[in-house]
Amino acid sequence: MSGNNIIGSSPQNVPIFTGLNYQFWGIKMKTLFKSYDLWDLVENGFVDLADPKQATRLTAAQRNELKEKKQKDAKALFLIQQALDEAVFPRVMDVSTSKEAWDLLQEEYQGSSRVVTLKLQTPRREFENLSMKSSEATQEFFSKVTSIVNQIRSLGEELTNQKLLRRFCEAFLPNLIMLSQR
Repeated sequence: MSGNNIIGSSPQNVPIFTGLNYQFWGIKMKTLFKSYDLWDLVENGFVDLADPKQATRLTAAQRNELKEKKQKDAKALFLIQQALDEAVFPRVMDVSTSKEAWDLLQEEYQGSSRVVTLKLQTPRREFENLSMKSSEATQEFFSKVTSIVNQIRSLGEELTNQKLLRRFCEAFLPNLIMLSQR
């Protein structure tokens, strides 16, 4: 997959967002943008000197850099547009940059940082209160832990492997001790 050949990529490589499961779609899109070296542009945007008077004051190198950024931004915006279902597309139809489109979708479907904090409360509480039932199979418990961790991570919170391992051991250890005493 060439970094410059976005248009030639097959459409099935772009995950389609239908309005559901924004967190997972966002993770997939972020990876796609990174693979094309576009993520920094989508996340941070760029300063567009649309004023022609300002543009004439730029050096040739600065004009070329601005042209490249505009072109990369158009590619990123194209990817976002291609990744939206017809029902979602109208929400970003009038934006002119990939950052605007990304931020708008994130705000609408993931929510503000306050909403994300509220959404994190339940999985965080589940994670902190993890305990393995005596009747629960190890694989079943591991699946439950993985599901909670994925929920937390999909909302943008980092869980270190050390914290995860510590919590897993704390929740698993009582059953291990009980088994060894039989």
